[in-house]
Amino acid sequence: MSELHYLSATELSHLIRTRQVSAVEVLQAHLDRIEQVNPRVNAVVTLVAEQAMDAAKAADAVEPVGPLHGVPVAHKDLTDTAGIRTTYGSPLFAGHVPERDDLVVRRLKAAGAITVGKTNTPEFGTGSHTVNDVFGLTRNPYDLTRSAGGSSGGAAAALATGMVPLADGSDMGGSLRNPASFCNVAGLRPTPGRVPAVSEIAAWYTLSVQGPMARNVDDLSLMLSVISGFDPRSPYAIKEAYAPEPEEGVAGLRVAWSPDLGGLPVDAATAAVTATAPAVFERLGARVEEVELDLEDAEVAFRTYRAWFYALAYGELDGLGANTAWNVERGREVTGADLARAERARSRLYQRMADFFDSYDVLIAPVSQVPPFPAEEPYVRAIDGVELPDYLAWMRSAYWVSVLHAPAASVPAGFTPSGLPVGVQIIGRPFADARVLRVARAFEQATGHASHHPPL
Repeated sequence: MSELHYLSATELSHLIRTRQVSAVEVLQAHLDRIEQVNPRVNAVVTLVAEQAMDAAKAADAVEPVGPLHGVPVAHKDLTDTAGIRTTYGSPLFAGHVPERDDLVVRRLKAAGAITVGKTNTPEFGTGSHTVNDVFGLTRNPYDLTRSAGGSSGGAAAALATGMVPLADGSDMGGSLRNPASFCNVAGLRPTPGRVPAVSEIAAWYTLSVQGPMARNVDDLSLMLSVISGFDPRSPYAIKEAYAPEPEEGVAGLRVAWSPDLGGLPVDAATAAVTATAPAVFERLGARVEEVELDLEDAEVAFRTYRAWFYALAYGELDGLGANTAWNVERGREVTGADLARAERARSRLYQRMADFFDSYDVLIAPVSQVPPFPAEEPYVRAIDGVELPDYLAWMRSAYWVSVLHAPAASVPAGFTPSGLPVGVQIIGRPFADARVLRVARAFEQATGHASHHPPL
């Protein structure tokens, strides 16, 4: 029991439900771990230890109420939590305390989970490097001089170090997948609508989704089963309940492999790690084929809709940080013709990929084009000798996939020679979340990389 903080949510749930361990003991193990390692990585930025302990004591006094009864969880600082400070990583909201829980938080609580605090994020989740002017920088637990990724970087670092077994995150351009890759944990960008998005300003916006993060795929599936499900306040919420596929393994599945998602530059160390993935699937009985992709329509679609959203969501705020302000300015430049061009591009791409997935069950590719980069650098400026035009460009391997309206998981794929984590991205056709997690689980179990913990 000395390593309670590194047990999975699935294991902890079983131990608590069978009274082999109490919710108080589980929570205390995680609070001790937070005290031990959080000062070095800065992942949990608002801790509610007393509130969490009261909830754990209450959980021990009653019969289990749900599949996460007594299991600790942390929420991204973009996610509203009633009575708990939620800053969105912005000095403009440094003292903000919401009156109402986000839908994801309500569903986790209803399943019995216990909130321990909030995890760090860049301002309004802007970018795949977790740093802001409220709480500072989140560091990579595998190398404290490196980035933990973003924008769910706090969640990924907290999971990797055993501070919590589950954490929620969000993903517009890779914010669930990139930090999972950088921190050797698992993250799922679900099909839009799988986890309903309830919004009063952009109810039909499908590029941004919420989803689960964990240290293994079984926990991703467990958490997804809790936070997914229809809600009529989301106009594109999926009505069918999520359920894991009954089949296991990947024998006979058709796996497409793209080392660069259609010509993107990829760092040599990252490429070497991800190139080991096809052989794993072949050993497991899948039929693997390297494919040539054309995803360039995703570039104009993503950048146009992202810019439009930033102007809509944050355009009336003064005092924004540089990255957020840059996105807002790009949004103010968007015209009706730009939106038409983006919609045509995204529609072409969607139909092209629908045909693609008639031939393949999943697509595997790098999550990120680089391994974790130096934490003091604001973003990646060049990859494999290719200069990049702006701070967004290094994330194309993630944000091009966001445009596909498809589920995509990041699972640990190995380590660079210097010990930095690298993830592989498993992408399915829209609505095939269960298939993606089935394939991810088979890969995880075959490789064992997810069992590796950082040397803190």
